Amino acid sequence: MARNQTAQPVPGASDERARSKHIGGLGALWPFMVPYRGLIVASGMALVLTACVSLTLPLAVRRVVDNFRVQDGAILDQYFIAALAIAALLAVGTGLRYALVTRLGERVVADIRMAVFDRVIGMSPEFFEKIMTGEVLSRITTDTTLIQSVLGSSISIALRNFLIFFGGLVLMLLTSGKLTGMVLLIVPAVIVPILVLGRRLRVISRENQDWIAASSGNASEALGAVQTVQSFTHEAASRVQFAEMTETAFEVSLRRIRTRALMTVIVIFLVFTGVVGVLWMGALDVRMGVMTEGALVQFVIYSVMVAGSVAALSEIWGELQRAAGATERLVELLHSVDTVQDPAQPRLLPDPVRGQITFCDVSFRYPARPETAALQDVSLDIAPGETVAFVGPSGAGKTTIIQLIQRFYVPDRGRILLDGVDLGELTREVYRKHIALVPQDPVIFAASARENIRFGRPDASDSEVEAAARAAAAHEFIAALPQGYDSFVGERGVMLSGGQKQRIAIARAILRDAPVLLLDEATSALDAQSERAVQHAVDELSAGRTTLIVAHRLATVKKADRIVVLDQGRIVAMGPHDQLVAEDGLYARLARLQFTDGLAAE
Repeated sequence: MARNQTAQPVPGASDERARSKHIGGLGALWPFMVPYRGLIVASGMALVLTACVSLTLPLAVRRVVDNFRVQDGAILDQYFIAALAIAALLAVGTGLRYALVTRLGERVVADIRMAVFDRVIGMSPEFFEKIMTGEVLSRITTDTTLIQSVLGSSISIALRNFLIFFGGLVLMLLTSGKLTGMVLLIVPAVIVPILVLGRRLRVISRENQDWIAASSGNASEALGAVQTVQSFTHEAASRVQFAEMTETAFEVSLRRIRTRALMTVIVIFLVFTGVVGVLWMGALDVRMGVMTEGALVQFVIYSVMVAGSVAALSEIWGELQRAAGATERLVELLHSVDTVQDPAQPRLLPDPVRGQITFCDVSFRYPARPETAALQDVSLDIAPGETVAFVGPSGAGKTTIIQLIQRFYVPDRGRILLDGVDLGELTREVYRKHIALVPQDPVIFAASARENIRFGRPDASDSEVEAAARAAAAHEFIAALPQGYDSFVGERGVMLSGGQKQRIAIARAILRDAPVLLLDEATSALDAQSERAVQHAVDELSAGRTTLIVAHRLATVKKADRIVVLDQGRIVAMGPHDQLVAEDGLYARLARLQFTDGLAAE
């Protein structure tokens, strides 16, 4: 839970980013909308149709009012029928517009979500050192929901009201120039608060989204480690942390609500005050015979439509501001630069891949800990099919070796070669297909036992999955599950023991059948009986493959062809078990602790 501090928004940075935001940020959505030009055109046509029909309706009302006292009832009936026909056309056009625009919004947002996920799933671990997973999920869910609301509703309504505003003004001018002039005097008074308060609303909206993302990240971290939280009775502190972030987000949202409410009050009051004043002057013109009752009713309806469109635009403006901020947050993810890049013109590995791994004067520091060297001047040549174990105290650089081989990070200096080809000259996707990994903390997905093993090779048959499970000493306990291999193992494998999860991870690596095998404390969670069974499977699996083993328990590495002893990021000794014990160095001291005193060198 130490990372909670990093989850909180940085006020200075957030404010600076907020000041750079503007409604033009929505322009980043255009590339996602281009493939659906036909849908956009159809939506636009339906939009124009409904706006034009809405503007036609007051003309029919004027005819009805002006001819209300005529003796010929047939004429009056025709006007009423025409009004009903216009209303029906308006209803159909509005329904069509809703269906088209909503479909467009859902489709574009689905594409955005997939694009963002496609981007972040391939980012190197350094990316996730700078941003919490919960915040990424918040952007994919909360921010895209805002965009969906805007694309599927707000923009359409805004454009419709925009057309009604200008169309209504033109028809008002044709109905009465004097009254229209009075209305136009009110427009600047309405626009000013929209611009002033809208800018403030944008800043607050961005801050609100930052705090929502922070609270989501905090909750994700706590729930992801819920057993640890409960074991250390940290529930109360976790509740307080989440409550503080949630309350802060709520307080910021209250400021946003108050600002938006104030803007709405000012705009609506000014607009409708102007309408009342215009109606008053129009009534005097009717009494003086300057205009007819129908013309006044027509003008009033257009005034209300124009006023309503302005009020609606002021409401929608806030939504557009929030959506602009959300769009830019998503664009930040899409435009994130990965520190590990694939080459523009990648090389190919020799076929077949032999598995020779060479470290040439490799030095590396983690970006989050630049002051500490994780590896210093490491040179090592691992022959094809050789089993090499890495031992040493915690922090010596053992896991760093495994991470660099997988190219999760790029060395600060030096090169790492596979079969004589620099890893930097290979695409990660192609290169990693030749690697199988069993991590120290096995990752189990919320799926069946079969699908968790098949994760190692998605095209594997059921018989191949079962064979891998048998080799990993996992078949017996899987077969005993309620639905056997099809049993759901729960989120993160909560329905399995630590040893069972580790054996499924080993079966996954066996199924991958890669020429390079990485074992990072692969048997650390197993009991003695399971460890012997799995160790036998690992020995058979290692045959003919280049195998790199990271282990604290030296009993698991005694049979390795070579043992590399690391300390403070440097290789301090190298050789077989008996030779290293005879040298009486660091390895010998670790061996005495474990084999003589029975203590684990953790």
